[in-house]
Amino acid sequence: MYSRVDADVVSDRRAERGDGIDRDERTCSVCGGSLSGTAVETTGEPFCSTGCRDVDRALEPLGPDEGRTETRATENRDGDEDAATTHFRVDGMHSATCESFLETVASARDGVVDVAASYVTETVRVAHDPDRISKEELRDVLSTVGYTAYLREGAADDGNRRRSDDATRRAREMSGLRKDRTEDMLEIRYVVGIVFGSFLLVPYLAVLYPVYLTSFADWGMLHLYEEAFSDFDGFLFFPFFFVVTGAVLYLTGLPLLRGAYVSLKLRRPNTHLLAALTIVAAFAYGTLAIVTGEVELYFDLTIAVAALVMAAVFYEATIKRRARNQLTELTTSQVDTARVYGSDTDVETTREIPVEDVESGDRLLVREGERVPVDGVLESACTVDEAVVTGESLPVSKVAGDPVVGGSVVRTDAAVVDVGEETTSSIDRITEAVWDLQSATHGTQRRADAVAAVLAPIVIVAAALVGTVAAIQGAAPTTVATAVLVTVIVASPWALGLAAPVSVGAGLREALEHGIVVFDESVLERLRDVDVVVFDKTGTLTTGEMTVLETEAPPDLLAAVGELEAHASHPVAEPIAAAFGGNGETRVAEFRSHGKGVSGIVDGDRILVGHPQLFRERGWTLEDGLADRIETQRGFGRLPIVVGRDGRAKGLVVVGDEPRNDWEGTLSSLGDRDVEVVVLTGDDETATEYFADHPAVDHTFAAVPPAGKTEAVRRLREEGCVAMVGDGTNDAPALAEADLGISLGSATALAADAADLAIVDDDLRSVERAFELAGAARRRIRSTLALALVYNVIVIPAALLGVLNPLVATGAVAVCSLLVVGNAARPLLS
Repeated sequence: MYSRVDADVVSDRRAERGDGIDRDERTCSVCGGSLSGTAVETTGEPFCSTGCRDVDRALEPLGPDEGRTETRATENRDGDEDAATTHFRVDGMHSATCESFLETVASARDGVVDVAASYVTETVRVAHDPDRISKEELRDVLSTVGYTAYLREGAADDGNRRRSDDATRRAREMSGLRKDRTEDMLEIRYVVGIVFGSFLLVPYLAVLYPVYLTSFADWGMLHLYEEAFSDFDGFLFFPFFFVVTGAVLYLTGLPLLRGAYVSLKLRRPNTHLLAALTIVAAFAYGTLAIVTGEVELYFDLTIAVAALVMAAVFYEATIKRRARNQLTELTTSQVDTARVYGSDTDVETTREIPVEDVESGDRLLVREGERVPVDGVLESACTVDEAVVTGESLPVSKVAGDPVVGGSVVRTDAAVVDVGEETTSSIDRITEAVWDLQSATHGTQRRADAVAAVLAPIVIVAAALVGTVAAIQGAAPTTVATAVLVTVIVASPWALGLAAPVSVGAGLREALEHGIVVFDESVLERLRDVDVVVFDKTGTLTTGEMTVLETEAPPDLLAAVGELEAHASHPVAEPIAAAFGGNGETRVAEFRSHGKGVSGIVDGDRILVGHPQLFRERGWTLEDGLADRIETQRGFGRLPIVVGRDGRAKGLVVVGDEPRNDWEGTLSSLGDRDVEVVVLTGDDETATEYFADHPAVDHTFAAVPPAGKTEAVRRLREEGCVAMVGDGTNDAPALAEADLGISLGSATALAADAADLAIVDDDLRSVERAFELAGAARRRIRSTLALALVYNVIVIPAALLGVLNPLVATGAVAVCSLLVVGNAARPLLS
């Protein structure tokens, strides 16, 4: 009723939104959306809205070979246009190496046309011929060497699934129950392995370490130890050590070995390979020592390194689990059921059916407060809230024949929706777009993995050279093997595998303490490189809730207006009634709802509330200067409502979606960082003028549909690294398209799923705090990686001096671990 779409311009606004009744066969030049009969057209280019037109004017369009081509519709390598697209969630992905491995595994199967994997979003998208390989077979193919794939069922799936199964599946996906179970099993294996390893602690402390201390007897030290343990015979103990260490290697170190296998298969060394080289070399050396009768067993090094690195990995996983649990309360805008009319035309009855069973031509009943299940055309007038889909903050008045989008909420009156040819909702299509974009969001290689990629070949080459030289000099095979293994033990910087997850976990933990949920360490890396930050308006820069912001009327008149609005059902009646009504003693008579307002008699006074045009039509007197005050409020993006009594307008009630208190400071701080700030919204231009005047805002785009937002972000990415901040389902594709997506605490489930970073406390200032954390985290990771090399700094000189033994190596492990963990645990921000 009092939406920004006034009755006399409603047809123009529909044309701008591209949702008129008469359809144009052409599509929008920016977003590809359908056009209305009165589409916006400039220099021969058609646009579905003024927002898309402005985006095209301000941002250069991409060439045919530019942009993130992998995020567009899947281009089949074999030219098979009938290929089906299936999305999977895959547990166990932790690095860019995993992406390449799963893409390689899937691509090798017959019938697979294209594969895109992303460890950042743990998503794999496969284009395949369903006649040659089914999605169930693909799931089994991807579930290999420790990975576990799940079909990501959703809007684009066939009609065989049922509501209960689908709801359960989505609930599990949002709460992370499957991943929690997988991590729980790994942790159980880890604990059991450590228990086995502890069996070796007593004999090592009581017997072996004193034996190793005799190595220093030649320096005039520890003479008593030399005599006490000179005749030590470990024949009875060592086989037991071998069995226990083997069990620990299998139970605790298996994830490391799997990671090493994947990196070797792809020829992309990572930190898991370095750690695996150390623990395998130490285990092999100990085994060889048993065979040759030596007492220098490095089984303790195998256990210590495997335990420390896996403890760090589980620490990182625990922090990420806590982050996931912060988002379990999110809601979804997708609808599971639809209320469809029966075929009996005499007595129309309805029945509930799963939304996937809705067919073209069905008539659906949507009651007040419910979401529209699928896109369709209205049979009667009503008011709908399309904010979740279009981003428009105020509800929109609709009449019979108007299209309505699935996922929008009916605010007034019940709606009857005629289903068109497509039985999907706009939210379904947005969801599909998000999944496509997510699977193409390839992660960046960990900084530690990048270092490992350089050092691992050096270690392997050095070990090979040492073995070759020893063999040329005529050394026995056991001596050659010993030399090779010692070189690996000494030279391999295994502690990088400890430093990386500890640093990441500490950074994610501190971010979580500040109300910032980060699922992947690459987010903090990418955040440092951001050049452009795009803000959605509704629910991001504003509170997202309609409230009474200002009043210019006598208190007794406001009380009467509140009682009158309590009888109304238009979009802004509730906040007005809540602000001024409720004494329970006022009598309201002759209540009437008009096209542009409401009227009635309250305690004997005739009250009129509504648009200025309504006052003119009814011959009521408008105060001097009232029109100017109305335009001033509209300039702030607010909705001014005129209130009057007994034939005269007496003042205004200003309603609107109020800006957040901290929005100016946040934008100013980003401007101080030389970051370009863009405001992008589905609301009309008057709602954005207030933000456009801020000195830190470089561009403002209004009336932009969801697909237009995605295209705008895609074009902005040509200028630099782009972060998108939003909270609605309509923002989800743009969040996924951006180099970095940031969702606020009030975000819908799909928006949070599409984002890389979530601000759970709904505090806009956390955007600036995230930038501060990113800078501090980068510096901390560098220093922690440097400390990880302390192990090698200790053991290499010991080896050159001839005093290297398991005690020295284990001591170096302890010193290195304390330094790494202590440095990573220091607070990032004061």
